[in-house]
Amino acid sequence: MQLYIDSANLKEIEHAASMGFISGVTTNPSLLAKEDPKADIRKLLLDIHKNVGGHVSVEVISTDTEGMLREADEILSWFPDATIKIPFIPAGLAAVRNLSNRNIPTNVTLLFTANQALIAANAGATYVSVFLGRLDDISTDGVQAVRDTCEIWEVHGLESLIIAASIRHPIHLLECAKAGAHIATTPYKVLLQSIKHPLTDAGLASFLADHKKMMDAKGTS
Repeated sequence: MQLYIDSANLKEIEHAASMGFISGVTTNPSLLAKEDPKADIRKLLLDIHKNVGGHVSVEVISTDTEGMLREADEILSWFPDATIKIPFIPAGLAAVRNLSNRNIPTNVTLLFTANQALIAANAGATYVSVFLGRLDDISTDGVQAVRDTCEIWEVHGLESLIIAASIRHPIHLLECAKAGAHIATTPYKVLLQSIKHPLTDAGLASFLADHKKMMDAKGTS
C-alpha cells in the first residue's frame, strides 16, 4: 500500500518527502484554505509537485459537468501532471467519463460506500477515495467500507486504484493495508504517529549508551 500525504502545508509535505516514503499528495479546497486563503494556489501546487513528484490531486469546485471540465482543462494548462479530483455527484460522474475518454487521470472523492466506489470505477475513475474517518465520526464502521470495496475489486479485477482517505489514526492505516487498499492518504500528524514507537526510542537510547560505555572504556585503558 502506497502512502500519500493529505496536506497543503508545504513544510509538512517537504519533511514527509525528505524521509523517502511518500509517493504522492492529495489536496482539497478545505486544506488549501486552512493554510493561507490568500496563497497563490498555482505556485503552491507546483511547489508541492516539485518536492514530491508522483501523484498530486487537484480538486475542482464546480458542481456542473461543463464547469468541472473547464476547470480541469484550465488546471492541466499550467499543471499537466495533475490528477483531477472530482466529487461523487451525477455531474461529476459525467465529467469523469469525459476525462477518462481523454486519458486524463481522475480521483473521485467523497465516497462513503462500496457501491459508490463501484459506480465511480465504472465511470472510468483512475482513483476512488473512500472516506473512512468521516464514517467513524457518525458511528459507522469506516474500515468496513474499505474492506467491502477491496473485496469487490478482488472478485471483479477492477483497475481503479482504491485510496483510503480521511485517515484519523495509525490503526486506520493498519486496517486499510490489511484490507487491500492500494493507497492511504494520511495527515502529517498520523504519519509521524505511525513512525514513532517507545520501544524503538528506548532501544536506540540503549544501543547508544552501550556504545558510549565501550568508547569510554577504551579511552581509559
